[in-house]
Amino acid sequence: VQLQASGGGLVQAGGSLRLSCAASGSTISNYRMAWFRLAPGKEREFVVTTSRSGDDSYYADFAKGRFAISRDNARNTVYLEMNSLKPEDTAVYSCAASGRKWFDPLVSSGYNYWGQGTLVTVSS
Repeated sequence: VQLQASGGGLVQAGGSLRLSCAASGSTISNYRMAWFRLAPGKEREFVVTTSRSGDDSYYADFAKGRFAISRDNARNTVYLEMNSLKPEDTAVYSCAASGRKWFDPLVSSGYNYWGQGTLVTVSS
């Protein structure tokens, strides 16, 4: 599966953005999907993951109550809705997919397909 992330940009603190991760080559219903982010000077950080069915999602603490993941199987796309953005949310956000059955979904090494990332910049 190939993944293409989009939707990043510059937003003021308190604003919102919706990121998209469009898949091609295979249907996303075959994969657990996730978003990770990489901020300057920091290691890659888990944001959220959702199961193949979309019934089960898990968020990093910083994302709870502010971010929401969803999937549109008809469009073969996963979305990340981000609200109440803070300057510390500034990062390159990447979507990832895993076809594996047994792995830690919070760890990036468990995902074998990655999009190129989209930059989110939150100004204060």
